[in-house]
Amino acid sequence: MNDAEMAVRIAELVREEGGRAFFVGGYVRDRLLGRENKDIDIEVHGITPETLTRLLGTLGEVTAFGKSFGVFGLRHCGLDIAMPRSERAVGPGHQDFDCTLDPFIGTRQAAMRRDFTVNALMEDILTGEVLDHFGGLRDLEERVIRHIDDERFAEDPLRVLRGAQFAARFGFAVAPETVAVCRRMDLSALSSERIFGELEKALLKAEHPSVFFRVLREMDQLSCWFPEIRDLIGVPQPEKYHPEGDVWNHTMQVLDQAAALRGMAENPLGLMLSALCHDLGKPAVTRVESDGRLHSFNHEQVGTAVAECFLSRITHEKKLKQYVKNMVLLHMGPNMMAAQNAGQKAFNRLFDRAVSPGDLLLLCRADLLGSCMTAEDYAVLEDLLQERLSVYRSLMAQPGITGADLIAAGFSPGEAFHEALNLAHQLQLSGVPRGQALPQVLAFLRRKEEPRA
Repeated sequence: MNDAEMAVRIAELVREEGGRAFFVGGYVRDRLLGRENKDIDIEVHGITPETLTRLLGTLGEVTAFGKSFGVFGLRHCGLDIAMPRSERAVGPGHQDFDCTLDPFIGTRQAAMRRDFTVNALMEDILTGEVLDHFGGLRDLEERVIRHIDDERFAEDPLRVLRGAQFAARFGFAVAPETVAVCRRMDLSALSSERIFGELEKALLKAEHPSVFFRVLREMDQLSCWFPEIRDLIGVPQPEKYHPEGDVWNHTMQVLDQAAALRGMAENPLGLMLSALCHDLGKPAVTRVESDGRLHSFNHEQVGTAVAECFLSRITHEKKLKQYVKNMVLLHMGPNMMAAQNAGQKAFNRLFDRAVSPGDLLLLCRADLLGSCMTAEDYAVLEDLLQERLSVYRSLMAQPGITGADLIAAGFSPGEAFHEALNLAHQLQLSGVPRGQALPQVLAFLRRKEEPRA
């Protein structure tokens, strides 16, 4: 029995006890939008928690992973089964709520604790009747994110991020009155994990992730968690290369271009964060010469430190931060080298520095398509880059010299051993065949140390 079939069976049992069961939340919203959503939430009205527990027990092992909130589950079943509750904020954090379980509160009062009208829709599991207490169907049709109640909405600051994230994912506008409420909300008490969670959804699920940041800008909510992104606003760029305008506009366009490429990435989230961070160094180094010329020398080097500061605020994932800083540092290289028709050896050295050479080229593509170049014009440049990358990968796929080779030749691990392996790697990057490289490496070691007896 799949989750949807199990939901129907639960609803039938609930009806026999005089209650009703509804699909609620994002599952209803997404079904009406024609979008897939495998996370099914149901809400049971009109029976006591004890009765619900007994009914669920006839279907499997009951798990109460949120018993104080009236949230139950069945082992080996993905359903979230909740009972109606009311909530009251008791602190500034996202989880600082006092919850009161009330199975007889009624559907309108139960739906009022939801954040947006499109998330407050309820669908009777057995009849298909959709209960719309707050105009959610109209807002779905008009593609609007609108909050339900000023006071209750403002009790949870995470809803600012959720509103921006939904706008980006669904291509909706945020209602002016919702923007106004969000401008007055304080996000400082939120945890970095919550911030990162909403950002990740926007970066990986939205066709145009830039909407997330554009909405936060409209809400005047960039400063608390995204000051480095805010600082891109108004930073000028040479019009010849950046007809899109300032660094903010460029970054937003690169972000959307990267979204179209993330399915090809080795690290999709890393690629998206790199697109967001790639020009964070420009505000610090952009200068206007006396003749009016603009330059941003070394912005990629400066940008790695700025990216570190930004990322450390929202995540503790070291590998992800290392990936992004590496991409920020190298993002200018491939396009510049291709424009100069650099040789294969130079590209090999560049690719060898990259944590993901393939993803680096995706970022470079997004960077140029987010500024002055069309996809047709970039095709010639990309052909060259992909050819260079293919040669590099073929080269590095060849068997290289290993420590075992050096030990077999009579040498012991040590400082010179490490230097020799580094030399071997450099020779491989230069395209020297293994048979020619090994004698050179062994000769290097002989000069460094005596072989063991």
